[in-house]
Amino acid sequence: METDLNDYTVIKEGEAEILMHKKNQVFFNKAQVNNRDMSIAVLREFISKRKQEHEAKSSKRARPASKVIEKDASAASKEETPSENGMNNGDHEVASEDGPSSASKDPAKTAQGFARREPKPPKVLEALSASGLRALRYAREIEGIGQVVALDNDLASVEACQRNIKFNGSVAISKVESHHTDARVHMLTHPKEFDVVDLDPYGSPSIFLDSAIQSVTDGGLLMCTATDMAVLCGGNGEVCYSKYGSYPLRAKYCHEMALRILLASIESHANRYKRYIVPVLSVQMDFYVRVFVRVYTSASAMKNTPLKLSYVYQCIGCDSFHLQPVGRSLPKNNSVRYLPAIGPVVKQDCNHCGKKYNMGGPIWSAPMHDQEWVTSILNSVKSMKDRYPAYDRISAVLTTVSEELLDVPLFLSLHNLCATLKCISPSAAMFRSAVINANYRISGTHVNPLGMKTDAPMEVIWDIMRCWVKNHPIKAPSPEQPGSVILSKEPSHEVDFSRHIGSLSKAQAKKVARFLPNPEKHWGPKLRAGRQITSKHVSLIGHEAVNGHLNQHPEELKEDEEAEQEDNVQVEVDPKRQKTTTENISSTS
Repeated sequence: METDLNDYTVIKEGEAEILMHKKNQVFFNKAQVNNRDMSIAVLREFISKRKQEHEAKSSKRARPASKVIEKDASAASKEETPSENGMNNGDHEVASEDGPSSASKDPAKTAQGFARREPKPPKVLEALSASGLRALRYAREIEGIGQVVALDNDLASVEACQRNIKFNGSVAISKVESHHTDARVHMLTHPKEFDVVDLDPYGSPSIFLDSAIQSVTDGGLLMCTATDMAVLCGGNGEVCYSKYGSYPLRAKYCHEMALRILLASIESHANRYKRYIVPVLSVQMDFYVRVFVRVYTSASAMKNTPLKLSYVYQCIGCDSFHLQPVGRSLPKNNSVRYLPAIGPVVKQDCNHCGKKYNMGGPIWSAPMHDQEWVTSILNSVKSMKDRYPAYDRISAVLTTVSEELLDVPLFLSLHNLCATLKCISPSAAMFRSAVINANYRISGTHVNPLGMKTDAPMEVIWDIMRCWVKNHPIKAPSPEQPGSVILSKEPSHEVDFSRHIGSLSKAQAKKVARFLPNPEKHWGPKLRAGRQITSKHVSLIGHEAVNGHLNQHPEELKEDEEAEQEDNVQVEVDPKRQKTTTENISSTS
């Protein structure tokens, strides 16, 4: 079938090019370049780590094999009877056919006498491919990658993907295959077949998690995106609980909590099949969260899951929050005994302001990143900056992630603390110095430029703020406000605001950009594929895009105007009915 290029726009990203129809037939979002670049960087690291792990296993197996061969060789040498030249001719002939010399001549075998195989190229599944741009970039840009299987349940998307595969030449044709099928069915019918599974749905990934967990090989990589941030960040807590099994809280740390809710949900699905996850990187970028986890199978290791989950108590009056672990473990002889956690960790009323607590969770409270992975990915990205279209953004995110405290879930906002007390804010460096001088750790967070992760208890944090207010007096607040209750108590810790050398991170000291503005207007979510672009979508794609589309398709502009007229007709109210309604309202009142 011939393609009329006049109906398409050629979009180039990285080394891949795709044909996009001028109508909104197949979903494409330019803003997801950050997502695709980050995924490519993590995939490159995964292939490297996988090769290292394979070599380590091979060398471990080689040690006992080499000992057995040496033992057999020494036994054979004792049994041999040497002739004048040191060996019998008959023995020499037999050895040349079946003995150790034949093994040494076999190039497929090592000196230890066994074949050292290279790991197979990783097989990748892109469960929701749309235009196929992500799969094409994987195939064309990542060295050592195997087959890339692109799935979609929309026929127009599959046709577009197949068209783009041909458009990208022989490399794409040989490595990428596209299928029209339900991703859940395909993953369920191919258990433990894919080394990498990529989930990037339009909205929530919750319906795909169960089948995705089953299709990943042991030690494989699962990459998952969630764009339903309104649900994950507490806008609809009951919906979040129904989809992810956790209740979110509306707080300054809600975006990090969204990451931890998603990780807890993936772990829950994995545990049903005696599997567990190890996060290597978890990021919140633009309008979504993205997690990269490795999946392993172990019934014994799975028992540690309750130790990695916690409930969150958030005070409704101040910024104080506390974590309640789900479980605990006790060593018993040579085994471990698992028990429910001891609680509650807080009283019914907040110790600081006297208000009640909201409880959310459970969330993933173990580390969200692997420091070794993050550092290695960042170095790799810097060494190949020309190959990443969104290099500035992903390097900024990775730099900030590399400086986070891994063992501290959630964070505080300095501005929120000051808003509670209604005082002026100290500089971030001064606040950090006070925490470090009190012998606690503190770092920033990639989620919020004003966020601060610290292992200091809330008693120390509020003491620091009390001492700050003493040095910078404020107008006495109303006695019933949380801030006045906090300030009415005397500080129990000595606070030192002198500048500490560790108050600035290495990136801050070098003035490395960590939080970049959006590269263009309307950098965010886009219309779902197949929806008609009208004047109502200005907030999503902008005036220029809407006007340009309607000028190219005047029939849609006419339909849009007719629809607006119908809406106006429906809004018009019959005067007699309006009068009757008014009389009824007045009579009831």
